[in-house]
Amino acid sequence: EALRSELKDLQMKLKGTFLFVTHDQIEAMTMGDKIGVLNHGRIVQVGTPYDIYNHPRDVFVAGFVGSPAMNLVAGELRGGRVTTLSGKLAIGLAGEAAAEVGAASGTVTVGIRAEDVVVGPGEAAEAKVHHVENHGVEQIVTLRVDAHLFKATVPATMAVAVEETVRFSWDAGKVHCFDGRTGLSLALRDKAAA
Repeated sequence: EALRSELKDLQMKLKGTFLFVTHDQIEAMTMGDKIGVLNHGRIVQVGTPYDIYNHPRDVFVAGFVGSPAMNLVAGELRGGRVTTLSGKLAIGLAGEAAAEVGAASGTVTVGIRAEDVVVGPGEAAEAKVHHVENHGVEQIVTLRVDAHLFKATVPATMAVAVEETVRFSWDAGKVHCFDGRTGLSLALRDKAAA
């Protein structure tokens, strides 16, 4: 951590461009003004930490960047709603997420960040608590719905126990949809065609 701070100070003093290579995505996100994500030696996305995190180009970037990693689950997209392949969970889309998929349909991978999962009474879906990680100010709660595991970030003050049944939902405007065949974000399909 001290080295990161020193390098950032040095860069600001020298007003130069640094090329910093790391396998640690957290280090990249904290150090870089612009990041290039490589997969099998190929650059798959270049952008600011904000863009990489909030607008991943594909399933690889979505699953690699972020701690915890983005929740990814396969499903079928129809009428602005994704139903998991088991049929037990329907994930609605709204706002920007709905606009990005438009009238698309077919097999997709849905991505939802842990901070966009809401745990509490009265929420839309039911899950069992599979695991709880205490991180001091927050907890990472792993929820199990059938064979699917979803991570949620909740306040450390929230009382949750393993095997407890809880209700949860997600911010429908922040759901990411990726083509089930190519893994590319559906938000990019119109840009790629242009």
